[in-house]
Amino acid sequence: MNGAWSWYVIVLTVANMVGILWLLLATAAKPKNDKPAAESMGHVWDGDIEELNNPLPRWWFGLFILTFIFGIAYLVFYPGMGNFAGTLGWTSDRQVQENLDANQARLESLYAGFRGKSLSALAADPAATKVGRNVFANNCAACHGSDARGAKGYPNLVDSDWLYGGEPETVLASIMNGRNGLMPPMGATLPGNGVAEVTQYTLSLSGLEHDSKLAAAGKAKFESICAACHGADGKGNHALGAPNLTDGIWLHGEGTAQGVSNIILHGVGGVMPAWGPIIGEDRARLAAAWILAQATAATESEREDAAHSGASP
Repeated sequence: MNGAWSWYVIVLTVANMVGILWLLLATAAKPKNDKPAAESMGHVWDGDIEELNNPLPRWWFGLFILTFIFGIAYLVFYPGMGNFAGTLGWTSDRQVQENLDANQARLESLYAGFRGKSLSALAADPAATKVGRNVFANNCAACHGSDARGAKGYPNLVDSDWLYGGEPETVLASIMNGRNGLMPPMGATLPGNGVAEVTQYTLSLSGLEHDSKLAAAGKAKFESICAACHGADGKGNHALGAPNLTDGIWLHGEGTAQGVSNIILHGVGGVMPAWGPIIGEDRARLAAAWILAQATAATESEREDAAHSGASP
């Protein structure tokens, strides 16, 4: 703020303070409109509530004086008079920075206790996974859901299906560096009835209902075109992020002929942003630990359910 604007603010502020004080003193000691005290002002509410021409009660007048004194004290100690910084030297920028520094010191103390531990150890540490759960909720839940079970186009992070592998360091790398997935449109490379044939063969890989004749015709096309990414057996490729087509898990929709055909014909893409520059390695490791803990718990639950199911008569 330059000098002219500073003086403009000072003069305006002082003029308002003086004007308010004058108005208060001028009207507090005498009735309004120079009418005799206790004379009605002609305003009546609810039949019997009448406005009289009386000065302010002393306690009310005293409160106004106190607020005026408080205003003067505030302008002495804190900025409010142009470029005058106040005798305390307080600034909002400094207070924000002090709060940020204090919060950073608290977080540094918290994260220091988790550094040096492996991701597997963190996944087994309730204190670490509690913090990781908060990191996930604040940064990852918008896409993957609060329970990390994903949605259409967003991977389920607690099942056994991993596009790039479920090893701890691989999960951390996905969070830190992000991923870019692309299934190119294959319509041009599968002319005629090729898309329908490969669709039916893809459905057969997961044991879904399919047309056997079309699937048999699509097998050769799949092995010559699609196997480069998905493998000859359709089990995918972690190095490329190519999904396993045999496990019945469908990232971009249900495993129907229409859904699979649309993906083959038009392709599909996905981007996992790199969160390393945003949340830092400490938070990323704790988020990864929480994800790994949830995935482990879900896998163990599935095994128990399968065991109980197998033991049932």
